[in-house]
Amino acid sequence: MAVAAVRISSRSGLPSLLLYLGIGVAIGQDGIGNVAFDNAELTQVIGYAALVVILAEGGLGTKWKEIKPALPAAVVLSTVGVAVSVGITAAGAHYLVGLDWRQALIIGAVVSSTDAAAVFSVLRKVPLPSRVTGVLEAESGFNDAPVVILVVAFSTAGPIDHWYVLVGEIALELAIGAAVGLAVGFVGAYGLRHVALPASGLYPIAVMAIAVVAYAAGAMAHGSGFLAVYLASMVLGNAKLPHAPANRGFAEGLGWIAQIGMFVLLGLLVTPHELVHDFWPAVVIGLVLTVVARPTEVLVSLLPFRIPWQEKALMSWAGLRGAVPIILATIPMVSKIEGSERIFNIVFVLVVVYTLVQGPTLPYLAKALKLRDSTEAADLGVESAPLERLRGHLLSVAIPERSRMHGVEVAELRLPAGAAVTLVVREDASFVPGPATVLRTGDELLVVATDPVRDATERRLRAVGQGGKLAGWLGTGGATAASPPAATGRFHLPGSGGQRPGHGGPRKTSG
Repeated sequence: MAVAAVRISSRSGLPSLLLYLGIGVAIGQDGIGNVAFDNAELTQVIGYAALVVILAEGGLGTKWKEIKPALPAAVVLSTVGVAVSVGITAAGAHYLVGLDWRQALIIGAVVSSTDAAAVFSVLRKVPLPSRVTGVLEAESGFNDAPVVILVVAFSTAGPIDHWYVLVGEIALELAIGAAVGLAVGFVGAYGLRHVALPASGLYPIAVMAIAVVAYAAGAMAHGSGFLAVYLASMVLGNAKLPHAPANRGFAEGLGWIAQIGMFVLLGLLVTPHELVHDFWPAVVIGLVLTVVARPTEVLVSLLPFRIPWQEKALMSWAGLRGAVPIILATIPMVSKIEGSERIFNIVFVLVVVYTLVQGPTLPYLAKALKLRDSTEAADLGVESAPLERLRGHLLSVAIPERSRMHGVEVAELRLPAGAAVTLVVREDASFVPGPATVLRTGDELLVVATDPVRDATERRLRAVGQGGKLAGWLGTGGATAASPPAATGRFHLPGSGGQRPGHGGPRKTSG
């Protein structure tokens, strides 16, 4: 049912999480299944496990070159922005709905976390400028940590510590989580690149295992496990590991399983007939969050950065909520805080209503603000399989639509010495290319590269895919950065002799 729901959601524009929640509600105690489930503690444990997988999948798919310029803004949004959002939302819940301050602060903290699953799934379907996507993706990966700390602090039975103690605790946990995540990520990437596993199917399992180890190590070190798993996965995703597309595909499949199980379980936990009494309070609090708190959070946090108002407006509307706030709403239930059931119901209704409003309208807002980036060249899909005995690598390169490699001749790729295009697959037919063979959209190339020039070869292919045949000469992609003379010593130059037309082997050049 959940897999079929993905197809329905993609056609209707509805976020799939709503359909998964609907499945859970339908088989719950007020639905056709009449399944009674009220174990908040189990839901919280399974929800945390699912979030680890979802954050790992998101980190593996995050491109460092896109997120690097956005890191400062994302960090401020995830810390200062969260504080602003919590304060404004809590004030609205207290003065407009009548909740006491503890309940109001819990709700303000719970709904201040943007959901990684919702953000990753929606943004990757909307062609936005890389800076906007980078800020939103990094924010959703970073802000879980401070929000969890705040919710736990507000849900304790004793008095809340002074604000500066809470700020110091958040800063320390974030620092520990970041250090552990980066360390585990770099060590894991080094190991996978230098230790050949006996089967290609082991690489995706190893990658996910390393991501889970990062969460466990960060949590055991009293740091943020969520931040650790996201950073470790981002390092692994950008480390050019063997079978990288297979690694991401496996993580994506696990991410779908995690989302399906988590949302269905949350749908089971809710009691639908109790939601009626809390519908309008949830709408009011959601209105304060969406119209006042989120825009103020974005404006205050991004004040030091030169970001156009159109991008700020889109970021204000793209603060998507999903499973994370609902899972965090189980923390006061487990802690037996007074009114915790009402908090859970308000958060559940708020997430459903405003996800239903924000998710489908985001592409139209991006179009109205003229932020849809449909002209950006698509990146190549490159998969690497190590050839251990030959001390080389076989790169499988897929040329997607909008790639500027379309129309480039094989010789114009200017691959480093030690690399050559050995086969082209086009429209179910394969042939050995010559230096004058023109590449087209939809082609799949097999490129053989020796171990010393493997990285330079992939960088050069991606540079041509982004900048065309003149990549590096006109500052589009960087031939010098893609295949530096220090690493390769020479290039295959277009138009020079040394090969008969139609001959597919690499040309020999003298040093």
